[in-house]
Amino acid sequence: MTEVQILDDTLAEQASQTAAQLAAERFASKLTSGDATLWGAEAQSEAAIRLAWTTLHETSRPLLAEIEALRAAYLDEGVSRFVLAGMGGSSLAPEVITQTAGVQLVVLDTTDPQQVADALAGELQRTAVIVSSKSGGTVETDSHRRIFEAAFTEQGIDAASRIVVVTDPGSPLQHLAEEAGYRKVFLADPHVGGRYSALTAFGLVPAGLAGADIAGLLDDAADAAKELSADAASNPALLLGAALGNAHSAGAEKVVLADNNSGITGFADWAEQLIAESTGKNGTGLLPVAVESPEAPGFADAGADATPVALGQPTGAAKLATAGSLGGLMLLWEYATAVAGKLLGINPFDQPDVEAAKQAARDLLGKPSGAGEEASPNFVVDEVEVYASGDWIGQARSLTEAIKALLDAAPEAGYLSVQAYLDRIDDASAAVLRGELAARSGLQTTFGWGPRFLHSTGQYHKGGHQNGVFLQITGANADDLDVPEQPFTLGGLQHAQALGDGSVLAAHERPVLRLHLTDRLAGLSAIAAAIGGLA
Repeated sequence: MTEVQILDDTLAEQASQTAAQLAAERFASKLTSGDATLWGAEAQSEAAIRLAWTTLHETSRPLLAEIEALRAAYLDEGVSRFVLAGMGGSSLAPEVITQTAGVQLVVLDTTDPQQVADALAGELQRTAVIVSSKSGGTVETDSHRRIFEAAFTEQGIDAASRIVVVTDPGSPLQHLAEEAGYRKVFLADPHVGGRYSALTAFGLVPAGLAGADIAGLLDDAADAAKELSADAASNPALLLGAALGNAHSAGAEKVVLADNNSGITGFADWAEQLIAESTGKNGTGLLPVAVESPEAPGFADAGADATPVALGQPTGAAKLATAGSLGGLMLLWEYATAVAGKLLGINPFDQPDVEAAKQAARDLLGKPSGAGEEASPNFVVDEVEVYASGDWIGQARSLTEAIKALLDAAPEAGYLSVQAYLDRIDDASAAVLRGELAARSGLQTTFGWGPRFLHSTGQYHKGGHQNGVFLQITGANADDLDVPEQPFTLGGLQHAQALGDGSVLAAHERPVLRLHLTDRLAGLSAIAAAIGGLA
C-alpha cells in the first residue's frame, strides 16, 4: 500500500477539494481504463498509445517465468555478472530496483570512456550484457553493444550467447538482434512510454536477471493499484497529484525530493525523470530537485518557489511525504504525475524538446574533427578551461568570479543545473558540488551526470520554465575507447553531447558556463576551492 501525507494545512485543504472534484469526474478509473481524452484534444493521439502502464502489475506477469529461466540457465553456465547498457527509463528503474534489493547490476548509462573501460575490466568470462533501448536506436546503448561484442569476441567468448536485448516490437534493435542470433530478445509493451516503463521488460528483465524479487515488486504494485484506481477523494494519487498541481499554481515550480528512512535506494533519481520529462514543456512544469537528505541545502530552507517532499517519514521541513513499497510508490507517482499533467494543462506523455540536443550532438559528430570545432576558452586557470556562452560573464578572470557571474545571471525564482560529463564512479566527488553551490547561491540546485540527465531533466531545461542557469563540467580523457565500425570514439561522443546540449541551451538564451578539466582530479579540487571562495 501507499501513503501520502500533506503536512501544510493550506495545501492539504486545496488538495482535498481538487481530489474530490477529480473523483467526481471519475478521473482515476478513466485513467486506469485507458481514456486518452483526459488531457485534452491535443494530447489525445499520444495518450492513446501510452496508457498501458496502469495495468502492468497484471500484464507483465508472463515475463517472470522467462526471466527466471534465463537467469537459471546463465547461472548454470557460470554467468553471474550482469551489465545493463541503457539510458533514461531503460536504466533508472532497474537501478533503483536492484539497489533497493541489494543485488549487483552494473549500470552503463554513460559515454565516459573510463567508466565503460572499468565495466569491461570486470570478469567477462562470467558476464552477460543486457542491451536495452525502446527506440532501438539509442546511440549510447548501441555504442556499448558494439564495444562489448568486440570485447567478448577478443576473449574467445561467443558474444551472441552473452547479449540479451530489451526493446519495442519492430525496432531496429530487434531486427539486428535476431539476425545476429543474440541469446534472448524481450519485447516490451509498445504502449508504455520510457519513463513509465518500470514494470515492463525494461525494468524487470535487468533487475530479475540480477536476482531481485520482481514477482514481489509486481505484487506490491497490484496491492496499491486497487486504491490508486478508485474514484475516491481519499485516493493517494489524486491527493498527491492535486497537491503538486495546486502548489505549482501558487508559484512552487520545483519539487524537492529527499529520502528520509524510506528503505528505498535511489528513488528520487527515478522520480526525477518521471516528473521532469512529463511536466516540463510549453514553458511550464515541475522541476524535481533531488537532494542528499532532509537537512540538505534546498530542502530545509526551501523557499516559496519549491515544495519539499519527504520520501519516507515526514520531517519538519516537508510539505508532503510519501511512503510505501517500491512497486506501490512507482505506481503512485506515475498516477500522480498524470494527475499533475492535467492540472498543469499539458500532455504528460510526450517529450518535444529532447530531440534537439541529440540532433546537435549528431551534427557535431558528423564533422571531420569528430566532435566539431569549438571556440577558444574565455580564459584558463591551472587545470580548468573556462568557456561561457553570451556576455553575462563580464570581466571575470578567476573560477570564483566566473561561477559568481553565472549565479548572478539567474533570475528571481530561477535555478542552477550542474551537469557533470564525467565518470560517476571515479569522479563521484563532483556530486558534492550540488550542496555547496545550493548553500552559497540560495538557488534550487540540481545535479545530473551527463549524458544520462539528457534523457530526464533535459526535457525540462528546454521546455519548462526558462529561468535556469547551467554549469557544465567536462573532462579530458587520458584513454579513449573506439566504437567499432563507427567514425567516432566514446570520448568524442561524450564531448559532442556536452557541446550539443550547451548550444541548444544557449539558443534558448540561457547562460551556460562550461568548465573543462584538463586534469580531472586537480580540476575538481580547483572548482571546489573556487566555490568555497563565494560569499
